[in-house]
Amino acid sequence: MVRIPRTDIDILPLVLGANTFGWTSDERTSFAVLDAFVAAGGSLIDTADGYSHWAPGNHGGESETIIGRWLSARRCRDRVLIATKVATHPQFHGLSPATVSAAARASLERLGTDRIDLYYAHFDDETQSIEDMAGAFDALVREGVVRHVGLSNFSVDREREWIAYADREGLARPVALQPQYNLLHRGDVENGYGPLARESDVALFPYFSLASGLLTGKYHSAEEIEGSAREGMIGAYLPDEDATRAAFAVLDTARRIADAHGVEVAAVALAWLRARGATAPIASARIPGQLPALLASAALELAADEVTALDEASEPFV
Repeated sequence: MVRIPRTDIDILPLVLGANTFGWTSDERTSFAVLDAFVAAGGSLIDTADGYSHWAPGNHGGESETIIGRWLSARRCRDRVLIATKVATHPQFHGLSPATVSAAARASLERLGTDRIDLYYAHFDDETQSIEDMAGAFDALVREGVVRHVGLSNFSVDREREWIAYADREGLARPVALQPQYNLLHRGDVENGYGPLARESDVALFPYFSLASGLLTGKYHSAEEIEGSAREGMIGAYLPDEDATRAAFAVLDTARRIADAHGVEVAAVALAWLRARGATAPIASARIPGQLPALLASAALELAADEVTALDEASEPFV
């Protein structure tokens, strides 16, 4: 277990991403994934009010609604932790104080709960001052409907400014940062968000931990990706021949390490993130069968030479 800094919350070092719920995972399948995650000792579930407004026929809030129905059906609210986010729901776009307040209440209703354990500002809203945004989140904490605050997809400077302002004014201080971080996308964290997390004593919860599925080890060549459902998302990591060659060299290294430990490539990719300072990576499972590889990462401790091998293989992505 790991503790979220500046809280009394201990979690399995794996966060379940719920972005697939109501999108590529129907309600029944989502319930099965949630059941399996909690049965294995998991507790922190990460969603957002905007999930998944982009899917045909969806309007936003689908993931939260499914989680709320599951919480009600299983009567397990006190056994799990809910992280959700504000800024991208079509009806609650941005981070003005009025929007933050209204969006939080809409999320509470969809989730069928009286509190949000970790509430993220999902994307920066540069039309708003840090002072106003920090004040809006602080008001929710003081009201008791939010326990802790997190930041995602802000610049390092704006996140540092928010933390400093909260400290100076005695407001609810962010306890978590959520940036993109994986073996094929290292620079943003290692040159910015990681040092900020360490100096500010906040948790680091990376998203896209498996590079949209590329780091699961499912694909052995660029040709296998062509025509797949994830071609567009994975393609962002493979913009040219050099990047493609480097990415598959990383996968080859990860496979050798995975074979040595008797686990899947995904477990190695997630364990590397923890070895590099992540509190707990966020990873999604579309179906229950994808969970064991993710859960194995929570108990996998890579040797120093294995971390070094992965560091060196992924050097082109720093």
